[in-house]
Amino acid sequence: MCGIVGAVAERNVQGILLEGLKRLEYRGYDSAGMAVLTSEGRLQRRRALGKVAALEERLMDEPLPGHSGIAHTRWATHGRPSELNAHPHQSGERLAVVHNGIIENHESLRRELEAEGYAFTSETDTEVIAHLLERESRRAGDLLTAVRRVLDQLNGAYALGVIHADEPGVVIGARKGSPLVVGVGIDEAFLASDSLALLQVTDRFIYLQEGDAVRLSAGGRIEVFDDEGTAVERAVQTFEHGDGAASKGDYRHFMLKEIHEQPAVIAAALEGRLGERSALVESFGPEAETLFRQVRQIHIVACGTSYHAGMVARYWLERYAGVPVQVEVASEYRYRQVVVPEGTLFVTLSQSGETADTLAALRFARERGYLASLAICNVPGSSLVRESDLTLMTQAGPEIGVASTKAFTTQLTALMLLTLALGKVKGLGEGVQSDLVSALRCLPDLVARVLKLDPAIERLSTAFAEKHHALFLGRGAHFPIALEGALKLKEISYIHAEAYPAGELKHGPLALVDSEMPVISVAPNDELLDKLKSNLQEVRARGGELFVFADEDVGLQEAEGIRVIHLPHVHEALAPILYTLPLQLLSYHVAVLKGTDVDQPRNLAKSVTVE
Repeated sequence: MCGIVGAVAERNVQGILLEGLKRLEYRGYDSAGMAVLTSEGRLQRRRALGKVAALEERLMDEPLPGHSGIAHTRWATHGRPSELNAHPHQSGERLAVVHNGIIENHESLRRELEAEGYAFTSETDTEVIAHLLERESRRAGDLLTAVRRVLDQLNGAYALGVIHADEPGVVIGARKGSPLVVGVGIDEAFLASDSLALLQVTDRFIYLQEGDAVRLSAGGRIEVFDDEGTAVERAVQTFEHGDGAASKGDYRHFMLKEIHEQPAVIAAALEGRLGERSALVESFGPEAETLFRQVRQIHIVACGTSYHAGMVARYWLERYAGVPVQVEVASEYRYRQVVVPEGTLFVTLSQSGETADTLAALRFARERGYLASLAICNVPGSSLVRESDLTLMTQAGPEIGVASTKAFTTQLTALMLLTLALGKVKGLGEGVQSDLVSALRCLPDLVARVLKLDPAIERLSTAFAEKHHALFLGRGAHFPIALEGALKLKEISYIHAEAYPAGELKHGPLALVDSEMPVISVAPNDELLDKLKSNLQEVRARGGELFVFADEDVGLQEAEGIRVIHLPHVHEALAPILYTLPLQLLSYHVAVLKGTDVDQPRNLAKSVTVE
């Protein structure tokens, strides 16, 4: 959630840095700060709790003129929101650093530094980096070498910006697990965690790769080094101007654009939140680890698509964290006598953070003795985020289409991060954690592969053009995915659709199956596959037409009345995320065939802010 801006220029950089911070406000933050090397070679810093406007007011009274500097907006992970914990952090009067991410081994490094006489003034993990840099810069004699030596000592995720009074006109940057981009100007150079922060000064960017370090110096000189310390050339790319979120671009509808954005937004949801072999618990806030150790049960409350995400998470949390989970529709939750066992974490899910029923449920829960509240949300400044104890932002970006797509898959991604974080403090095996982390890293590429099936799914959709009803089936964690598929189809195509656990067919829904009732099923390669195959045979025996999205390894083949699209193999736990995408595409193409208003379906609103 944090934001970095840096600049080296012949002009005063204060305004550039401040404008960059303003452009990063959408990410969410609780404090802001800036450090600049003045023309006299002095390092000066200003910090403020709250909005960038508070920092701007302070700079009006105490300006920071200079030609090189760094700035930051912070979202608290280690240490409460306060001016002392705000970035930049210093070691002495000559070095300052800004940092996005989490340093997992900060406690042991802090003890080592304190034993050497370094005094800490904040509760953050970042101050450890500042003192390490001060120590190594004295030993190395130059800042870039010091940075590289410090990086070798850090475990976790980071993007860094560093300045030192001994090297005026120089900004050093480095990244591992958290994004960092270099802005290419005319005789000036810039650094940021997001290219949007720098569009006021350039439209040319170098996107640093994992493990890269960069030195920006006077005259716009840019030197990039890979994780071996070798000087490398990275391509300069031109940013295509325009508000991408408010434009459909080359897509026919916002919904289709947002479906195809899912590889990027899932990667963004993971960025900076995964360590080498485990999730970074601190991603959920500075008190998260202490609170998670006390969690004995979880209540998840949400509406619509978010409710389906919560249903999937129940399977994950109970399996990997060993914590019992209850999932409820927010509009029903507060109208009954709720029993709250000791140590219960209250989790809300909402794309907008303003969903009336979910927000009311949070306020109702405050009086019921929950251990704490956690909001998983896409809008940093929303009411749900402000009123919750812990938060995790999904990083989906603006979603214009009423039918949620990328907001859903990023919620699922965030819920898997929650599962891993809770599992970590509850003793989940290191091998299991490592396998899931590796699978999560591969997930954006697998999502991109599924999206290449779009033409085949579009052809499949023609079978639904004249249908009035549809039945979706899934087992285990894929029953909620079937529910989500049915919801998407009814939302935008106006075809009546229902979803059932496949094992429930004989208990009623089988009576609906005939040649006019298309039956859609997801068939991942998991322990329930054989039972699912039996359920599908029950459908064929009644003349139902089957449309199956199946793992490429399960051996399901097309036959009379059975249409099959094969998906790439994915870790069993992450299959619900992957199998959501073909159902989104199917609903989209059916709606286009039926000529409905895909992005603004009748009677529905994007953010439901009334009960």
